[in-house]
Amino acid sequence: MSISKIPVRTLRPADFELLPAQSAAPVIVRPSRSYWQDAWARLKTNKRALVSLYIIIALILFTFAGPLVWRVDPARQDVDQISVGPGVDRRAIVVEPWQAWDGSSLAPGYDSGEGLQLAADPTTQSVRLLWSEVPGATYYRLYRNLFSATDIDALGIPMADFSAGGRRWYEDLLDLQPREYFYSITAFDANNQRMDEFLTISADVTRVITMDEVRSKELGVDIDRLQLGDEVFLTFHPLGTDYLGRDMLARLMAGAQVSLFIGLLAPLLFVSFGVLYGATAGFVGGRVDQLMMRIADFVVALPFLLFMILFQVVFGIGPGESGIIPMLVALVLLSWPATARLVRGQIMQIREEAYVSAARLLGGSHMYLIFRHMIPNTLGVILVTLTFAVPSAIFTEAFLSFIGMGVAPPTASWGSMSNEALKTMLTHPHELFFPALMISITVLAFNLLGDGLRDALDARMRGME
Repeated sequence: MSISKIPVRTLRPADFELLPAQSAAPVIVRPSRSYWQDAWARLKTNKRALVSLYIIIALILFTFAGPLVWRVDPARQDVDQISVGPGVDRRAIVVEPWQAWDGSSLAPGYDSGEGLQLAADPTTQSVRLLWSEVPGATYYRLYRNLFSATDIDALGIPMADFSAGGRRWYEDLLDLQPREYFYSITAFDANNQRMDEFLTISADVTRVITMDEVRSKELGVDIDRLQLGDEVFLTFHPLGTDYLGRDMLARLMAGAQVSLFIGLLAPLLFVSFGVLYGATAGFVGGRVDQLMMRIADFVVALPFLLFMILFQVVFGIGPGESGIIPMLVALVLLSWPATARLVRGQIMQIREEAYVSAARLLGGSHMYLIFRHMIPNTLGVILVTLTFAVPSAIFTEAFLSFIGMGVAPPTASWGSMSNEALKTMLTHPHELFFPALMISITVLAFNLLGDGLRDALDARMRGME
């Protein structure tokens, strides 16, 4: 076998000269980022999650800073504005105080005639009606409706009956609002049979207010310069009022405090317990792990609504009383197993890592390993779980309050407000729209933020950038 000789080259001083600066290779320097800085950078690229984060911040400001700006008592009733929607005309005409009417006098410009007619300008104080005699009638029945009567069987609400030989006038004082009403009158014969004909008239009611009411309501006008016939503006309600005349914006803020109190406190409690329970079970393993997980399976099988009812009985919550404490107890005691299972799986994976084995060999205690190495490495999963648990708790509170098992009136919450708005849903939809909108926006924002956090905190996505 021949061995080839390697040529030997003699080095010269020129071989040790520095290369020109132009030939130096470019150096790419990337600043090092921590895990959380990396997660925040990825979260900022998710527009939906970032917008959801801003919505949640705005919601928190609305809940806690809003009452400092909008200083309106959510329980205060404005009887002059009941179930008014946003943007409704707030003008009122200053008039003299109401005086009883005996049917003998007519307002200027009104004359008695045939049929059903008005005796004065219809206002929110009263609507005065007159009608002429119908031949063969033994008594009359007066109706009021919100819509024009087209059928004799759909004339509206019966207001009063009048004998044919008695008075033929009526003054309506029943909850008059500034809108158009339709009044109809029918005649009945001697056999108590309704005659075929009916008379109808419309009354466009105008909102009025007296000097004393202007003074008591503090509307911000100069009472000394105010005269009869002048226009004033009633209290401003940006989102309208409910069926009791309470400000919707103030009640939404008060309801947000209750809904978010339950929606944030309950998840913090049961997620924290689930983290400790699942971390202990996953770290210890063996029979202890099996026993703890069977207990978790048993808790999952318990019916939530049944235990909610039982807790209300235990805490002595009667009909019509708010069950906030039983709701919190039920959520905390029955909602932790999902978090415990998730954390247990993460801990069982992390406990086999090399750095955990090294810490164990160096004499680290079980509590040290759990709180120093394992739980911090599952913070991403815990944070995502908490973010998804908040909308679930908010929706649960809204659902229970909606069916009357959670927050009860007059305490405001979004669920109880939606329940109260059912009775006026068709005529005044804004009373249901705004609390339902707040529930929907809050639940959607937390879900989208949780989805974005799940992607941002996933360590496997670090190499995909």
